[in-house]
Amino acid sequence: MNRTEFIIVTAIILFVAFALGWFAHWLIHRFARVASGDMSEIDRLAQSLHEAEETRDQAIIYLQQREAEMSNQLHQTEAELRAAMDGLRDARQEAEELRAYIEQMNQR
Repeated sequence: MNRTEFIIVTAIILFVAFALGWFAHWLIHRFARVASGDMSEIDRLAQSLHEAEETRDQAIIYLQQREAEMSNQLHQTEAELRAAMDGLRDARQEAEELRAYIEQMNQR
């Protein structure tokens, strides 16, 4: 095989490789092409997804606000309960002291 034949064979091999690559590219894009109806459906689904994400974010913010309000209300209620229990304890102690004083006065 001389130099000219080698160049011709190499050129043919490269051309065949190019033709196969181009055909594979065309074939892939032919089957992977998105129809215009499908594209509008994809746009509609993307819009719906965006709206759903916004709704989810709003729901999360609302739940966080409600949780903070409920936590604050719980702390206030616990503080009121502690104050009422302290007042009840003081009232019981005072009632005991008064009973003891009355019993002491009755015994004299």
